[in-house]
Amino acid sequence: MPRLVLASTSPYRRELLARLRLPFAAARPDVDESPLSGEAPAALAVRLAEAKAAAVARGHGDAWVIGSDQVAELGGAPLGKPGSRERACAQLAAMAGRAVRFHTAVCLAHGDGRRLQALDTTTVRFRALSEAEIARYVEAEQPLDCAGSFKSEGLGITLFEAIESRDPTALVGLPLIATAGLLRQAGFQLP
Repeated sequence: MPRLVLASTSPYRRELLARLRLPFAAARPDVDESPLSGEAPAALAVRLAEAKAAAVARGHGDAWVIGSDQVAELGGAPLGKPGSRERACAQLAAMAGRAVRFHTAVCLAHGDGRRLQALDTTTVRFRALSEAEIARYVEAEQPLDCAGSFKSEGLGITLFEAIESRDPTALVGLPLIATAGLLRQAGFQLP
């Protein structure tokens, strides 16, 4: 079976990929994640997933490398990871009562230049949220490193009215249905 490397230090992506029961290593991609001028959120996610996979593939010879990126989109504009309690509260307040799209791209890259890619878009419909509810949530879960300022696999699920998705793992950061399909195309044996 081919070697596999995850181009990420995200604990969320590592946990998700481990569900597929394939041995893999993890490596930090050295990629500038700044959006390009006028770049659409979905295009940004695709570009960054490929850039992360390609950056790590250059140093891993015959391995296949998984790169993934997620970009939240509110009103056509990308939302980044909040990084602070204040910005997390502001993001959640802006999303309250609205639908937000999460574009999660995955790229499987080989050092010889081969690329396999997929994009999942999940729509999250947030319920109306009070300032106090937002503050309690951010204090309880500290989602400062998460696009959209929540963890759907945890208490964040209480913030929603609905999630519309083909793949529930995409919202956590790695669309496993698409990833498994790409891995099978690359020669990995999965059930």
